[in-house]
Amino acid sequence: MPGRIMKFPRRQFLHLAAGAAGRIARAQSYPSRPVHIIVGFAANGAQDIVARLVGQFLSERLGRPFIIDNRPGATGSIGIEAAARASPDGYTLVVVSASNTINATLHEVLSRDIAPVAGLVKVPLVMEVNTSFPAHSVPEFIAYAKANPGKISFASSGVGNSLHVAGELFKMMAGVDMVHVPYRGSAPALTDLLGGQVQVMFVDLPSSIGYVRIGKLRALAVTTASHAEALPDLPSVADFLPGYEVSGWFGIGAPRNTPAEIINKLNREINAALDDTKIKARLADLGAPPLVLSPASIAEDTEKWAKVINFAGIKAD
Repeated sequence: MPGRIMKFPRRQFLHLAAGAAGRIARAQSYPSRPVHIIVGFAANGAQDIVARLVGQFLSERLGRPFIIDNRPGATGSIGIEAAARASPDGYTLVVVSASNTINATLHEVLSRDIAPVAGLVKVPLVMEVNTSFPAHSVPEFIAYAKANPGKISFASSGVGNSLHVAGELFKMMAGVDMVHVPYRGSAPALTDLLGGQVQVMFVDLPSSIGYVRIGKLRALAVTTASHAEALPDLPSVADFLPGYEVSGWFGIGAPRNTPAEIINKLNREINAALDDTKIKARLADLGAPPLVLSPASIAEDTEKWAKVINFAGIKAD
């Protein structure tokens, strides 16, 4: 039977046409006022650094301020909750990360209330120690930790985030006992690592690469399966603990029900930022290459970290 052409009454057709025209106009006029990007961690951490870099590009390109709003606490959940409660109009965005796949188990919050907008960067973590620490390699570190159970403190940017569970996965696979010391962000944790109050940290490369390059921190290994381009001579933890792998990532989200045409516009503009020569060079210098996320990769992360959280008995703050 030949296909039939669906006919709309004139009034319904005009209504649909007007709605489409309104959506196009709304996207074209967006943004008409400042946009806030919530970062759920303290200033000067990796999320903050990347958000400010991309936010500055968007401000210049779109002609409205993109303002970074730091709301640290509860492993980023305070920021996620603030974004979820905001009006879904495109004027409140939030940095999402691998920590959100952890929070799906730990806090049972809010991925359902945040719509994905765009990927930002891959974020390798690096196992780093204070320069006074006696170990210069992962095997030396494991040997020292086994000889001194419970005497090594490892720092993270909060209970249950990727920096924390990277350490817990290391403990589980290496069979060592270390004491976890949580902070309200990677920046204050790094301060204490530099000062020797804690001995080791599995830390995002953008936050710490400067200290490694000038010799204030000693990098032992990268946590990703492949070596980091920014530190090409650094081995992988998996070279010594086969199967160990922790990959971080950042992206941008918006409150659920944010209009699709605004999300699509933001996606295009953020992707343009990631394709900008200067930004790509800056991200490469930070050791954080651009990233496009998929729902499948997020689901895999969620399942993996649920197993680690349950094994380590991690509880929310």
